[in-house]
Amino acid sequence: MVTAAEYGHNSWDLLVQVDQREGDETMKFKIRVKGDLHIGGLMLKLVEKIKAPQDWSDHALWWEQKNSWLLKTHWTLDKYGVQADAALRFTPQHKALCLVLPNMKTIRLTVTFSAVVFKAVVEICRALNIRRSEELSLLKPMDDSKKKKKKDKGKEEAEDDIIDMDNISGPAGTGLYSKTMTATYDPESGTPASATSLWFGENPLTASQPNVPPDELAKMFQPLSMEDKAAINAGWLDSSSSLMEQGIQENDRLLLRFKYHCFFDLNPKYDAVRITQLYEQARWSILLEEIECTEEEMLMFASLQYHICKLTMSAKPVDHSDEPEIDEVEAALAHLETTLEGRSTDRILEDITDIPKLEDTLKLYRPKRLLRTFKDYWFVFRDTSISYYKNKESANGEPIEQLHLRGCEVVPDVNVTEKKFGIKLLLPVADGMNEVYIRCENETQYAKWKAACILASKGKTMAYSSYRTEVKNIQSFLQMKSLAPPPGQASPDVDSMEMNAECFVSPRYTKKYKAKQLTTRILEAHQNISQLSLMDAKMRFIQAWQSLPEFGITYYIVRFRGCKKDEILGVSNNRLIRIDMSTRLPLTTWRFANMKQWNVNWEIRQVAIEFDQNVWVAFTCQSCDCRVVHEYIGGYIFLSTRAKDQNETLDEELFRKLTGGQE
Repeated sequence: MVTAAEYGHNSWDLLVQVDQREGDETMKFKIRVKGDLHIGGLMLKLVEKIKAPQDWSDHALWWEQKNSWLLKTHWTLDKYGVQADAALRFTPQHKALCLVLPNMKTIRLTVTFSAVVFKAVVEICRALNIRRSEELSLLKPMDDSKKKKKKDKGKEEAEDDIIDMDNISGPAGTGLYSKTMTATYDPESGTPASATSLWFGENPLTASQPNVPPDELAKMFQPLSMEDKAAINAGWLDSSSSLMEQGIQENDRLLLRFKYHCFFDLNPKYDAVRITQLYEQARWSILLEEIECTEEEMLMFASLQYHICKLTMSAKPVDHSDEPEIDEVEAALAHLETTLEGRSTDRILEDITDIPKLEDTLKLYRPKRLLRTFKDYWFVFRDTSISYYKNKESANGEPIEQLHLRGCEVVPDVNVTEKKFGIKLLLPVADGMNEVYIRCENETQYAKWKAACILASKGKTMAYSSYRTEVKNIQSFLQMKSLAPPPGQASPDVDSMEMNAECFVSPRYTKKYKAKQLTTRILEAHQNISQLSLMDAKMRFIQAWQSLPEFGITYYIVRFRGCKKDEILGVSNNRLIRIDMSTRLPLTTWRFANMKQWNVNWEIRQVAIEFDQNVWVAFTCQSCDCRVVHEYIGGYIFLSTRAKDQNETLDEELFRKLTGGQE
């Protein structure tokens, strides 16, 4: 019974719907409230009225009309603006979500629907044992109305393929993860120690998935224009809002993907799941031609896939993920120790006063200058700059030009089969980038000069300890791209491949070549990588993917201030690229390193960025909300602040400041 005193002029009946976690029917209650009643008191009244013996601690109030959670339990109804016409839901904050992983496996996992997506992804990655959760996010799948009927018919079959992670690791947030990596990861196998014991059979998170048959791959394949890619990239969820606030409901399907292509501290010892999922995302982007690559590169990727499949299918795949790491600090300490003890050393770190230099005859081409073809010059690489002269004899005088490489982009321009070893340098200037092409004579020369350019772009000289490693990596990468068998080895037996070669290349190549031709070429390329371990092969695949010119560029359709036509904006981990929509050619590049500030005018949905030398860029987004692009820029700047720290603490407040924005 309600007393007469409770029916004051400032009280009213509030309708609250109660969702049952067990799947029982929802209940509706009317509760007499006043505006000064706080949210915690309302939930207490509601639980008393329900009279059900159940744990309600995870439930919270959701306001459907305002599309928001009422999580501040000390706030009153008046402060939230809740009045008699409001309809509230008392619903669990954690709900089941279907996640399609990069390896195309679908898992069901209980995640938070009330915390911001950034926190939800942290929970998901903790449950899956994926480090560096800040690199991932959730993407809405593209709507395809034509396929909806087929999906509904096959819904029951699809349910059987969904892996219920809650039965294995517990809900997200209570997963098998710890910041103390040695306690969580098995040092012998590189896989999560606590998780491996719970899998009956093969762990689908760390095992590479078998390639799909060519006919299925052909159905999945869809040539994507930049406009198509822009439409897909519009689907990234807002990291500063919750799942419920973005219209995501229980058991909805989302894609878990590596959003930011800036993979920090990839370590086979601790990152078995992370590396496998990265490999799978890279593999599908190659097979579906979401990123462009040459025929030579496609066959190299195919040989690596074949090798990984072969090792995965073997009874005991060889894995050397427990190999010791080489750290810059450890290398320096080892060098110091051997020097003090008077022992010989392999000079991992050179004397800082003895900075090496490179000198050689190379070919140069400047597209925007009068020089229309490659011409020989004498090049001198010293510190972080390249000087070139008319010939060796004039090297003591003034150079024709000095190229400062700090902050530049180094893009490979290589075709091993055709003996083409080129380096494309994108040099930062006030209004964008200048292109310079350098052509080397052979693989050895190319490896030395490219390694020097890569270090110089980061502000490092050839005296740095990683120069020799970089040279070796480039040489091994070139060998991997070579489609000819190593010297002294016979041509491979075509019948030795027990798998369909057409599974390892995009559908375009299955139309161009017969299966036997593909098999021969893949087996020839495979001979160069046949000694790699499973984890090394995956790492090589990821590194080769990262070396592609289009790697990590996310496209959006924008309209720049003062322009009347739409253009493409490419967002990368260190730069913005303005691309002509009709020619698909880059017009201007702006580097984040030269960025002074950026802001968003939320009223007109315009992003404005100021670069060095008073260069301003402003645009509105046509293919998505400007918040998506704003978050991408802020996210990459946040990732650039990371340091190698074993405790893996994330500065969530800084991330929200850089990516959230205020409307």
